[in-house]
Amino acid sequence: MKVYEPLMLAMPLAKWMGEFIIKNKKLPGGDDVRKFLKECGLEEICLDEGLALHRGRFVLTLTFPAKEHVIVDIISSSGELSDALEVITYHDRKLEAYVIEIIPANELEFEGNIGLEPVIIDEKSFELKSYPVLGHFEEEEDGVFLIIDSETYRIWKGSRKLGICPICGAEGLVWRKNKAYCDSCGFGIKIKVEREKQ
Repeated sequence: MKVYEPLMLAMPLAKWMGEFIIKNKKLPGGDDVRKFLKECGLEEICLDEGLALHRGRFVLTLTFPAKEHVIVDIISSSGELSDALEVITYHDRKLEAYVIEIIPANELEFEGNIGLEPVIIDEKSFELKSYPVLGHFEEEEDGVFLIIDSETYRIWKGSRKLGICPICGAEGLVWRKNKAYCDSCGFGIKIKVEREKQ
């Protein structure tokens, strides 16, 4: 997994949070998030009364856990705030669901959620009720790609938005076999094809 900018950590973090909620039937706690960030190669440099600060080569994270929500701010290590993101997961009692959103820190320039849709998980059945397109990033010869699994692709296809980039929201994705390319943000999307078990 490559992490050169906040987006490249936010999307796998949101995916992991959704999988955690479905599996454990509860929000992740601060220790769970800290463990995930360490597995992503980030170093914990501060832990004080629940607040955790992690550092990587290209990003810094601030984690704010609470009983009803967890907020992770992801900032470029250069200090540039224009690409800073916030990953928020919370229990929405009105919606009767757990929700995970990726929101740019600068909401004046962007309205909505990165990943096409927020992750919405029913609080009773723990089934996915939205069409999020999340994965991790890898660098290949022809660029940096968001790697999604076949189940995520199936969910995305069900949304009928295969022509919209799940990273920046631009229309006009160009598909070549199991890869799509976005002229707007420069990222690609690749469907990871699982090998059949022998």
